[in-house]
Amino acid sequence: MDFKYASKTLILALAGGSFALTALAQWQWIDKDGHKVFSDRAPSPDIPQKNILKQPGGKGAVVLSGNETGAEPPSTEIPLVKASAPKISGKDIQLEAKKKQTEEAEDAKKKAEDEKTAKAKADNCERVKKAATTLQSGVRISLTNSQGEREFMDDSARATEAKRLQGILESDCKK
Repeated sequence: MDFKYASKTLILALAGGSFALTALAQWQWIDKDGHKVFSDRAPSPDIPQKNILKQPGGKGAVVLSGNETGAEPPSTEIPLVKASAPKISGKDIQLEAKKKQTEEAEDAKKKAEDEKTAKAKADNCERVKKAATTLQSGVRISLTNSQGEREFMDDSARATEAKRLQGILESDCKK
């Protein structure tokens, strides 16, 4: 009876151990800060090959180095095996699309503001032209003073206002 339980225990232990072996880190390297890193994924491309200590398949990192004369390394060395890490193109397509969309939205917003400003400027120019025409017509113009009373514009006030309107026309209403 003990043999039967012992064999079941042994089988369960071996099965559990085989799962544990697959969970062991297959990659081992030294990061840029000098810390040892264990992972089941390949290191990032910025990790130099010389810092990779262990890779899948039980092979240690192979560092190829030529001699001082720059001759080819001996043919007995094991060739480097490239990691199966995904290739990074340096561009994130979604990020680029979002950035382009944001730029287009900003351009559209700026264009709308420019159009609004241009329309307001054209409207103001039209009002100034009408006011200047009214002043030049000689019609009596009344203004309301600070007490709410109506006062008529005399010739000197008319000349001052005409000069001010002409200055606005010259500076803001050029085409």
